Amino acid sequence: MALGLGLAALGLLLAHLATVGLGLAQFRRGLPHRIGQPAVTLLRPVCGSDPFDEETLRSSFTQDYPHYEVIFCAPDEADPSVALCRRLVAQYPQVPAQVLTGLDGLANPKLANLAKGWRAASHDWVCMTDSNLLLPPDYLATVTGSWGETTGLVSCPPVGVRPVGLGGHLECAFLNGNQARLQLAAARLGIGFAQGKTLFWSKPMLDAAGGIAALGRHLAEDVTATQITREQGLRVSLPPRPWAQPIGRRTLRSVWDRQLRWSRVRRDGFPLLFLLEPLNGALLPVGLAIAATFVAGAGPVWLLAYLALWYGAEITLCRLARWPLGLRDVLAMPLRDALLPALWLATFLRRDIEWRGNAMAAPTSEPTS
Repeated sequence: MALGLGLAALGLLLAHLATVGLGLAQFRRGLPHRIGQPAVTLLRPVCGSDPFDEETLRSSFTQDYPHYEVIFCAPDEADPSVALCRRLVAQYPQVPAQVLTGLDGLANPKLANLAKGWRAASHDWVCMTDSNLLLPPDYLATVTGSWGETTGLVSCPPVGVRPVGLGGHLECAFLNGNQARLQLAAARLGIGFAQGKTLFWSKPMLDAAGGIAALGRHLAEDVTATQITREQGLRVSLPPRPWAQPIGRRTLRSVWDRQLRWSRVRRDGFPLLFLLEPLNGALLPVGLAIAATFVAGAGPVWLLAYLALWYGAEITLCRLARWPLGLRDVLAMPLRDALLPALWLATFLRRDIEWRGNAMAAPTSEPTS
């Protein structure tokens, strides 16, 4: 029995180490630069007010890219983001930009906000970028440079930076060492999946598949984006490194609510894969290691070595990637792993979600896996 428990714990540890290695290998991936630097429409949905809006939205205008336009999409003229967007447009007259307001009649509020900008886009290449992503000057150059021969979509997870308080560091633990690690590893294996922070499309390609309205098949547009891309026999490509999302101060409740929403999104879009999520995180592997140690009557040194390898690998990834790695970030890792099973179980209590105050029910059509 001890041997079986030990082998199970070892297998999960090796899988964890493999994802770290694959994530690091993704960092060294070169860019194919297959499409050069075509004209791009940078499409940014805005809604409400966030602490870092001034900085993140301003980064739209500081791109080292030869030909692009910026379109901000707000739900209505009275939205708090509109005044800031109009002020930024006026401050950077050298960049073609506009602010559009109003909602289309789509069930997904984010898509309803973006639809008008999609129609107004002047270029055949459109990059949909969330308002809270901080864009480095080479953002558009990297997005376009990531388009390969079999690419149907370029996407990328965010990396949390500038956390404040326990909630902020916990949010980074979810975003960085867990979610970004897994998404980068999947991309390195050629099975990349989309994350809504960045969705870079060939506009004619998506229009042929039903346009922006087609992305409303599931609760989240990134799930459908992945499926549409794969249905066309193409891949979701990722750049070598993720881009930063300033986190700031978060309450523990807000972190829980956000992670629970994403968990429900994954259950809606990929139900069979979702059933495997209890294998994610250290709680089950460490539990198996504890059981194996107890049954075998071994000393605690083996368990300590197991923990050191598990979290040491994640710490190494964060250090080499230059992601937040203070003492509070390290302490947030086991807290995150303890919450993962509870989040998974809580997901089954209901199927609908709330996004920026908008209630969203799961579509009635049967999702694919």
